[in-house]
Amino acid sequence: MEFVMLIGRILFGLIFVSSGINHFRETEAMTGYAQFKKIPSPKLAVQGSGLVLLLGGISVIFGIWADLGAIVLAISLIAMAVAMHNYWTVSEPQAKQADMIGFWKNISMAGGAIFMFAVLSVETNTFGFMITGPLFNTSL
Repeated sequence: MEFVMLIGRILFGLIFVSSGINHFRETEAMTGYAQFKKIPSPKLAVQGSGLVLLLGGISVIFGIWADLGAIVLAISLIAMAVAMHNYWTVSEPQAKQADMIGFWKNISMAGGAIFMFAVLSVETNTFGFMITGPLFNTSL
């Protein structure tokens, strides 16, 4: 089962590592979109969120305080869903649909990250070859 958990962590974390890297590769384009969404300090927001996604993904994949990485990803995903995919403010139907899909994708992934936090924060060694144990201990 440890191998299955490791594969799950890798598959879950890869999207965040890839997206984090993309935030740095495509900073200018993403900054323009963040400006359009009226995000304060858009370039810094793009780079900061890219760093959070990258580090959170690495944390989950390698099992370095993976519980912390998972909860940070969940919080970030919810914040990004509300700030970047606020479909309830969009009137153009195609843009509204795209934002609605992005919003619910982020919320769904946040739910998975919260679930992963709950599982990974239990003091045990059955979660697939982790470098560190959990930072939080919810097994009380």
